[in-house]
Amino acid sequence: MGRHILWLDCTAAALAGLLVLLFATWLSAWYALPPALLHSIGVVNIAYACFSFSLAIRTRRREGLIKLLALANGAWAALCLGITAALAQSMALPGVVHLLGEAVFVGGLGLLEWRWRRQLLVADGPRPSTSSSTGQ
Repeated sequence: MGRHILWLDCTAAALAGLLVLLFATWLSAWYALPPALLHSIGVVNIAYACFSFSLAIRTRRREGLIKLLALANGAWAALCLGITAALAQSMALPGVVHLLGEAVFVGGLGLLEWRWRRQLLVADGPRPSTSSSTGQ
């Protein structure tokens, strides 16, 4: 999974951002959250997806950018927790579940990216076979 984590990260962020933006009005009523907050969440997810995608497509990556990605995930997780704490009294359960789930998911990705930051410096390509095919 480690070699695919950047692809998972950018795909999940893009999907989450698109869905939140597409359904912001409906989600606003269901989550009991302001539409502007949901639009902001969607835009941040799309921007983040673009950044993580820019890393995922590279064969060589700078360690500082991997660290920035991991820290951005951690910051977003903390912000999701903060929003949940600040609005918990007025937010509906689906909104709480969404924000807490996002915090756990992106926080976990951030931890894995930090742990694997050195392995993520070079994209894994196909590995040559070490077995011999002589005698066939």
